[in-house]
Amino acid sequence: MIEIKGANTVTAMPTASFGIGEVVRHRLFPFRGVIFDVDPEFNNSEEWWEAIPEQVRPRKDQPFYHLLAENDESAYVAYVSQQNLVREGDGAEEVGHPAIKQMFGDFHDGRYALRPEVRN
Repeated sequence: MIEIKGANTVTAMPTASFGIGEVVRHRLFPFRGVIFDVDPEFNNSEEWWEAIPEQVRPRKDQPFYHLLAENDESAYVAYVSQQNLVREGDGAEEVGHPAIKQMFGDFHDGRYALRPEVRN
């Protein structure tokens, strides 16, 4: 946790366990992807969150990751809670999402290098 101090308050912000460019897979569902953005806590619509079955619905007070994701049938963008991600690590293979080359360059040790022109 990271503490952010305001005028009279201290807010604990969850720390992200994964970084941009890392290859991860979903803990429950059969897809994997590369992280291209991180929200420190849930930042999507209430409708999206409520559409997740209650028995697997994640907490909102944790980092959420934007992934260039793939499964056996397609490539897409996914929004996944930290509790539902697992790092693939050094043995990870490249992700086949068509947008990878627009955002990332070299791939090694289970991680993509962000292209300099897309860094902010």
